[in-house]
Amino acid sequence: MARWCAQTHWPVHPLAPGRKTPAGNCEACKTRGHTQEGCPCLAAGRWCHGFHAATLDPERIDMWWAPQHRFGVGVACGPAGVVVIDIDAHTKDAPHRDRVLPGIPIHPSIDLTGLATGFHTLALLAAMRGAPDPAEDANTLRVQTPSGGLHLWYQAGPGRRWLCSSGSGTNRALAWQVDIRAHGGYIVAPGTRTDAGTYTPLGSCRTPAPLPDWLAHELTRTGHLETPLTRPPATRVVPQRGRQAVAAAGGGRDAATRTLATVLADVAACATTPEGAAFSEKLNRAAFTAGGLVASGRLTAEDAERTLLQTARTARPGQDGRCIPIIRSGMNAGARRPLHPGGRT
Repeated sequence: MARWCAQTHWPVHPLAPGRKTPAGNCEACKTRGHTQEGCPCLAAGRWCHGFHAATLDPERIDMWWAPQHRFGVGVACGPAGVVVIDIDAHTKDAPHRDRVLPGIPIHPSIDLTGLATGFHTLALLAAMRGAPDPAEDANTLRVQTPSGGLHLWYQAGPGRRWLCSSGSGTNRALAWQVDIRAHGGYIVAPGTRTDAGTYTPLGSCRTPAPLPDWLAHELTRTGHLETPLTRPPATRVVPQRGRQAVAAAGGGRDAATRTLATVLADVAACATTPEGAAFSEKLNRAAFTAGGLVASGRLTAEDAERTLLQTARTARPGQDGRCIPIIRSGMNAGARRPLHPGGRT
């Protein structure tokens, strides 16, 4: 199963024998405060840190899934380019109608008697949107879970990064008892056996279909689509004539670029030090500087954001989820203090 997933270009990682959770870390990685950032285990080919270790490497897969390990198979959703609608079938008392479909008011005249699972809430959402029930979509990969739930696999789509959520969460959520498995998470591969049972594909379809437009719209509405970096507000913009005068005097964009390059060099240098390099602090300082330069009209927000993220990726590859909020926060803070090379105003 792991080999089949990898051949389908779904990076895989081991799940603990008989369970749906990742195989345990080594003793060193169990230390309190230890994370995957810079961990030598990943580079050495060990399965520590769950989906962060996911791979397509056939040799590594053969080593991990040797008969004595009896591992199940997890798929890292983000790198696999899939978003999975995880429908729970745990019969429970429904929450208040305002929490059944977050963001969608349900009129008191609608009878919710009998609503008890994610199958019901997703069908209700589809009906309200005039769309077919996704649970009945035989044109995409559907996997029945041992608890009676259902995994609906869809293609994430080019240029889209969907985020995970819990259907009972208070942050973003699509529907009660409907979870989203996407970037930053994993899903149990079809065919995996656990102590509770087997994750069984339904029907004949074994490939994810494109995410339906209406579901993409709902996921966007509920905050599951990762937004691009927010452009910080320009509290002060230097007039064009003023910028030309500064440039003529040897300042302007070139001076701004040099100013930003100085703080970016500190960020880039973190690439040689996996831990203890104060990376977050240095990236925040660079973003603060960039925000000030944008606010003073010396750089465009697009150029600044792109340069910051490229440099962060060089120093800490695969950590956009960590870096983007730092960049956003730093630039927004810096925008409140416009920066002119030579001193702030």
